[in-house]
Amino acid sequence: MKVSKKIFVCACALLVLTSTMSAAKKSKKAKKTKATEISWMFWDDLEATSDLMSQGYAQTIERFNKQYEGVYHCTPITTNLEEYDMKLNALIAAGKAPDLFICNPGPNLSSYVEAGAAKDLTTILTKNESAWYGTFTKGIFERLTYDGKIMAVPTNFAAALVFYNTELFKKAGCAVPTTYEEWIDCCKKLEKSGVTPVACSAGTPWCLSMLAGYFCDRAGGPDNLAKVNAGKGSWLDPSFKNGVGKLKELSKYFQKTAAGDSNDQATAAFYNGEAAMLVQGSWVIGQINGARPDFEAKCGVFSFPAIKGGSDPNRMIVKTDNLVMSSTTKNEEAVIALMKMFTDDTAQKYTAEVAGKIPVTGVKFDLNKAPKQLGYVQKILAKSTGTLGFYNESLATVEAGDTFDNAMVDIFLGSCSVDEGLQKIENFYKKNIWK
Repeated sequence: MKVSKKIFVCACALLVLTSTMSAAKKSKKAKKTKATEISWMFWDDLEATSDLMSQGYAQTIERFNKQYEGVYHCTPITTNLEEYDMKLNALIAAGKAPDLFICNPGPNLSSYVEAGAAKDLTTILTKNESAWYGTFTKGIFERLTYDGKIMAVPTNFAAALVFYNTELFKKAGCAVPTTYEEWIDCCKKLEKSGVTPVACSAGTPWCLSMLAGYFCDRAGGPDNLAKVNAGKGSWLDPSFKNGVGKLKELSKYFQKTAAGDSNDQATAAFYNGEAAMLVQGSWVIGQINGARPDFEAKCGVFSFPAIKGGSDPNRMIVKTDNLVMSSTTKNEEAVIALMKMFTDDTAQKYTAEVAGKIPVTGVKFDLNKAPKQLGYVQKILAKSTGTLGFYNESLATVEAGDTFDNAMVDIFLGSCSVDEGLQKIENFYKKNIWK
């Protein structure tokens, strides 16, 4: 099997393997049987988490082990999100890949496909006009397909939006902003009322670059990103400067500890009432409501504001969480059974009615049982004219995404100007992409 540079370099991280494997959470109900044992790697602690989506995954594993007792058994391998890629890559490089693992779309998935580490699922999904394939939402496999081959199965769908505290908005006399200028005016009013306007994590770079990606798209639209990836554009284009410049201006209204705060800390600042707004994917609904159920009643949602004179303001950043089967698994049938359970009606109804995320199948669910925020998200999505991925997951390579993330952090910290930060990305593309 060909090993990509990304996975190969992680071989140096093999020292973490012992601790990673020992950290695998073994089911308390596991019995000594001849059941086929499989592993699934995930980016959260399934036993300690308060995140409602992660709790749903844990329930699926428990349901799987109970239903297939004596036949199949799954032992999760869990780690935190920040270390997930490094530890997964180390396991793959060592020839100890988990049978199944979760993965982001874009360059992350591409690297596993190109390395031959991911199993082609096309036949599994579609053979004999499979009823399983027919349950999925039309178009959901678009970003998971390579040369006509489906390489991953999605488990849920989320959109990135602005979550806001309705009580703090009312107190400050703020209306929901629809333009960037209105957003800044709202931030000024909130600051004057004594509350931090926006919670954001620069300590978790993708959170910051998600805002940057939105601003760049609002300023210049999808063509600019497509052009730079194809070598027909420049990161020094005025629309990129406009978008990133607005990120820099908005960052004046972040919490004072944003530079070092993690994503979890920034999210907590929002649901604890310390900050009035949070720009996040709708996966955060499960995190917010799991930690503070009482906050649901005052948590509103609005679309990322427009930039006057810019591009389409109704495009949404969206993404799926995805299951990848290892190409080296010896237990394909057991893995397929688990994948089907992650996407069956029970799991998908939970996704919507409890966790507040969007199902990837046509399952019927009761919106009245679901978190109120999901209803808000769906109304916004109904007006959407198109979608885009996370910017750092939409660039030419994983390394290009990292370069973008790091440049946005440098700009936020003031260690370089907007022009200098974009020049760093331009230089990376000239050296590694445009050749």
